[in-house]
Amino acid sequence: MAAPKSPPPTDPPAASATGAKTRAGFVALIGAPNSGKSTLLNALVGSKVSIVSRKVQTTRARVLGIAIEGSSQIVFVDTPGIFRPRKRLDRAMVAAAWQGAEDADVTALLVDAAAKRKGGPGAESEAIVERLKLSGRKGVLILNKIDLVAPTELLGMADTFNRTGLFSDIFMVSALTGDGVADLRRFFAKAVAPGPWLFPEDQLSDMPDRLLAAELVREQLFEQLHQELPYAITVETETWEERKDGSVKIEQTIYVERESQRAIVLGNKGERIKSVGAAARAELERLLERRVHLFLFVKVRENWQDDPARYRAIGLEWEK
Repeated sequence: MAAPKSPPPTDPPAASATGAKTRAGFVALIGAPNSGKSTLLNALVGSKVSIVSRKVQTTRARVLGIAIEGSSQIVFVDTPGIFRPRKRLDRAMVAAAWQGAEDADVTALLVDAAAKRKGGPGAESEAIVERLKLSGRKGVLILNKIDLVAPTELLGMADTFNRTGLFSDIFMVSALTGDGVADLRRFFAKAVAPGPWLFPEDQLSDMPDRLLAAELVREQLFEQLHQELPYAITVETETWEERKDGSVKIEQTIYVERESQRAIVLGNKGERIKSVGAAARAELERLLERRVHLFLFVKVRENWQDDPARYRAIGLEWEK
């Protein structure tokens, strides 16, 4: 994967390499937590640009993933899951999701079709539909995880959503297996408007390397820690040093809210933090295509969720 690059050129191309007239636009992926938005984004782009976890509410800020399909450049906006917020961080995440939807050219609602096994897509998806209705804009419905649902159930679910009158098109995909993803990407390629590409052809995301590195460490913390602890953690890249041999030295701080949480993150004799660092370093080396020297430090910062600076560091607006 080519490393994410800086802002786009001021004079992007108006035609593809084949000479065909280009198209470009933004597609927002919204949905309830754990509907599979980040997995779908990675599948649409063809590379990992957003972290993924089995736990809900992993994505905290807006992430752009950029895909090329024919002469079209599609800029997918992966947004945090939309849910009923309880804390300031929750409110900031939900606000970021709706902002992404409002700014996009196309809004796609992703629904976990397999959630029917637990009583249906649920109140969160219904609330999203109601707010989309108020916007007065048509959207695209994507029923995800179809590999886990019987076809008759999928058809019934699609009919229910279709009767809302909100959706111009309905797709059924499995982001995990890739089933239906290519058709969806081709649809979006035609849905965006004619115009010059917005980013360089080889750019896959707008996420700065420093933030990408912090997100990959946070992904491993979600995977290796349990219950509520990952939600009380934030990761910040403190230093990024380019070395003469082409490698990079990265120092990061993992902030927790209490000393007891710091002990859990470190683990017995530091074993857990070593495991987190090894897994994150391997993923970083794969994505950056060079050697990475990763150093992790764990510090206590009480009430970091009430610190505006921490929100800016992870790409969120401060919600009063």
